[in-house]
Amino acid sequence: MLSGRTTLVAHLGYPTFAFKAPLIYNPWFEKNGIDAVVVPMGVQVPDYPDFFRALFHLTNIRGALVTMPHKVTTISLVDEITASAKVAGAVNAVLLREDGSLLGDQFDGAGFVRGVQRKGFDLDGKKALVVGNGGVGSPIAASLAAAGVRAISLFDPYLPAASEGLAERLREAYPTLEVTTGATDPAGHDLVVNATPLGMKDDDPLPMDVDRIGPGTFVGEVVMKREITPFLHAAQDKGCPIQVGKDMLFEQIPAYLEFFGFGTTTPDELRAVAEVDG
Repeated sequence: MLSGRTTLVAHLGYPTFAFKAPLIYNPWFEKNGIDAVVVPMGVQVPDYPDFFRALFHLTNIRGALVTMPHKVTTISLVDEITASAKVAGAVNAVLLREDGSLLGDQFDGAGFVRGVQRKGFDLDGKKALVVGNGGVGSPIAASLAAAGVRAISLFDPYLPAASEGLAERLREAYPTLEVTTGATDPAGHDLVVNATPLGMKDDDPLPMDVDRIGPGTFVGEVVMKREITPFLHAAQDKGCPIQVGKDMLFEQIPAYLEFFGFGTTTPDELRAVAEVDG
């Protein structure tokens, strides 16, 4: 039973969003005896700024998880953002600090990178291609840069301007990083990422020419609707190591828990207690 002392973490999204985070966090809190709860809150875009400000007047609020379409707006509502959030151009986690100020961070990319590293792939000095440079691809590129890749190629099939804006932010934050835009050729890359919705449907085109991917290239996906997309299936046929989209979700949650001061865990422990399919 919740009390006025229960620590709240709001999960802020559009009213029609499928709020799955509480089904992962809350069973873990219960298992570990932590008096905290993630509460889904659907908020319309016009109401979001006022609701966000009012939310942090609660006496037992620890922070918020932020999902689409509020990630970009949240930047202007917090007192400080991290380097990752600045490069990504979006915030998906907000912490209420002891002095009353709000810190915004971004963990979509951290989840992807933690998954890659957990699988034994060393990112230091590598060259990466990120196809799709919007709300998911931007934080992935930011986290890859922070993890030490030497070069990033950016391509967005829908919004070329998104690639250019992301490239500018990456160059500003990481002056020695090689950043190129406008080409989707995966040849010569050590890691390639599909950060687009392509792959949710069987008749979707592939996000890049798989024939041009080297057999040792690490191939990552962000689509979570299906585990093995046509893109990953084609990569597996070439013998490439892969990462499925849902891995990013379970890998980023330990980073969130650390950010909010709840300790940490492993993806395996989260999957074991989660009330969603893992």
